[in-house]
Parts: sequence; structure tokens; C-alpha cells
Amino acid sequence: MYSSEIDVLIPQPQNDFVETFYIKKLTQRALDYIKAGFPVHFKGPTGVGKTTLALHTAAKLDRPVVFLSGNEELNTSQLVGGLYGYNKKYLRDNFIARVLKVEESATQQWVDDRLTIACKYGFTLIYDEFNRSRPETNNVLLSILQEKILPMSRARGREGYLQVHPDFTSIFTSNPEEYAGVYRMQDALRDRMVAIELEALDENTEVAITQAKSGLNLGDCQKIVSLVRAVRGAKANQTTPTVRACIVVARVLKQKNSFRKNASAVLKQTCLDVILPEIPKEEREKVQQIVEHA
Repeated sequence: MYSSEIDVLIPQPQNDFVETFYIKKLTQRALDYIKAGFPVHFKGPTGVGKTTLALHTAAKLDRPVVFLSGNEELNTSQLVGGLYGYNKKYLRDNFIARVLKVEESATQQWVDDRLTIACKYGFTLIYDEFNRSRPETNNVLLSILQEKILPMSRARGREGYLQVHPDFTSIFTSNPEEYAGVYRMQDALRDRMVAIELEALDENTEVAITQAKSGLNLGDCQKIVSLVRAVRGAKANQTTPTVRACIVVARVLKQKNSFRKNASAVLKQTCLDVILPEIPKEEREKVQQIVEHA
């Protein structure tokens, strides 16, 4: 029976999740690999829905989820567990008159962390942007994914390893290695998982996502997506701004409830406020012209 201080997620279908034919195919491919016993690795540029798709796939497995986010400061102990806090024991013995015996001791307690919990109970591990963690931190995954064994510290007070539960599954996401703060994945880890490359979203999918996440009407969402895609296509780095920018603009306009009144000016100003800060200085004038002439 599961009992731990580590919180787990019970993934539920999302009402605003846009499941196109392309997404359905990706999900089914991932499920097929997982059922065959292989970890799945969703990779692609920012904004294509890797994390959302990972959670959607995990919901189909109908198992609790342990969620991890990769970062440079993460270490193996934060994945597996370690000694935390103190258990204080105080013994006062006054059995013999005029003789007082006092013993006091303090010992640290081992606490299993997220990776150990997932392996022990057969939960689904979602390791989001795992290549933002240092490669040496992720080395512990090698024996888990191949030999189904998690090496443990003797400080845990039990055997030196943990046999991974047969229901344990893992889903990874990553950004391209040229992104800032991203480490190159070690070849041994790459060899233990099946990678699924996510492509940039087409315009109809971006419109559907924008409408589902904002509640704005279809026509207005089409205008927003068209403008954001025009900006994206004019930049040297054509991966940003992403559909997230479309969602932000749409939500702001929905909240303002003023898109119909002076619609063009409101749309342009909101787009500039949302998009311009992430645009390189040398490209800002060109982007401003695109927005102004939209």
C-alpha cells in the first residue's frame, strides 16, 4: 500500500485538450511503445505541447503520476532520497532509588524521493525537460530503464538495490540541445528510450488550441494566430513566438471584452505587449511593421 510524503498526481482528461488526428496518432504510438516496455521521449522545440502530451498519455495509462522537472541544481539524492531530519530518543531510567540513568540519541531518517516512489509502487514517471539536469544526475536512470534495478544507498537500512515494479513506466520530454541551459543527453540513456519528434503545430491546430484555452470566438482566434504566425515567419528563429503567445493574447482580449470595439487597435497593441519583449532588438522594427500593417 502506498504511503509517503511525496505527492502523486492522478491525471484526468482535460476538457480543453485539443485532440487532432495528429495528436491521436502520437498518443497511440507512445502507448504502443510503453506497452512494449520502452520509455517514451517526446522531443521538439518549445511550444509544441510536449508536456501536455506527456500528461495526456499518462492519463491513458490510468496510473498515478510522479512529476519531475529537470534543472541544473537537481542531484541524485533529490531523485532517489536521502537522510533528512532527526529522530530523537530520550530514555530516563530511575528504577533504582537515588540512581538516575539518562540516555539520549538522535538519528536521521531515510526518506524515499520521487524516483524511488515511482519505481517502488509502479507509478508513471514524467520527467519534464530532463536534459536540463546534469548528465551525471540522470545516470541513475540507466539501470532502471535497462535492468529494472534502482541502486540504493545502504543508509536506507535495507538491501542495496530496489527491484523496479513491473507497472513502472516513464515518459520524458526535452528541448533541443542548442537551447540555453540544456545539456547533451548521454548516448547510453538515449539508447534506452524511444524518441518521438514533435513537429511544429499547423495553423488549424493552433487556432483550435487558442480557442479551447481562451474561450474567444473562432474568427478572432484565427486573426490572432495568423498575426503571430506572420511574426514567427519573419524572424531568424522561426520557432517563436509559440502558440502560448496566441493563448495569452486571446485570454487578455477575452477578459477585456473589448475586442469588437476598436478591434484592430486592441489586437495590435496586445500583440506588441505580449510578443515584442522576446524579440531580438535587431528584429523589433520589422516585427512592429508586421503588426501595424496586419
